[in-house]
Amino acid sequence: MNVLIVYAHPNPLSFNQSILKVINTAFKKRGDQVQLKDLYAERFDPVLGEAQLSLQNEGKVPDDIKREQEQVTWADMIVVIYPLWWFDRPAILKGWFDRVFTNGYAFSFDENGLTGLLHNKRAMVVVTAGGTKEDFGKNADQLTKSTTEGTLAFCGITDIIDRVFYSVTMVDDAAREAMLAELEQMVKGC
Repeated sequence: MNVLIVYAHPNPLSFNQSILKVINTAFKKRGDQVQLKDLYAERFDPVLGEAQLSLQNEGKVPDDIKREQEQVTWADMIVVIYPLWWFDRPAILKGWFDRVFTNGYAFSFDENGLTGLLHNKRAMVVVTAGGTKEDFGKNADQLTKSTTEGTLAFCGITDIIDRVFYSVTMVDDAAREAMLAELEQMVKGC
């Protein structure tokens, strides 16, 4: 399987980095081909500006976005790893979706309505949160929806695994190791 990992965390010493390493290694151990996009390390420009929007309206795609779309096209599975910020993903990741999952590439509208064009792909969304599940209360079940439903499912990806790891800044190393072991098992089960 071809796996594209899209990683969005600015701190190379974060627990998200440990998650990235475990997932990357687990897929490679299975014999999968893996490409990694570290949006902060690549200094990805998340701003969908007037120039790109004008090109898109003319049916053209900037070269940098063509390369991003080629990676998405290559992938059978897209893995997204990010910390929860303000009940959503970091702006750099939101901007990546804005610029890469474009009308005509990831979805289309016609007289019959919306069609997701990435229906042949699978996805895994892994999110870390600083607070406990109880801190989020009734909203805990909504924390990944902007990514899983608002973006991925909208674009036709319906086979989506998502997992939020809570209290990552407050738990001990043993609890973090258990989270990483769970991720390794999730990858094995894909």
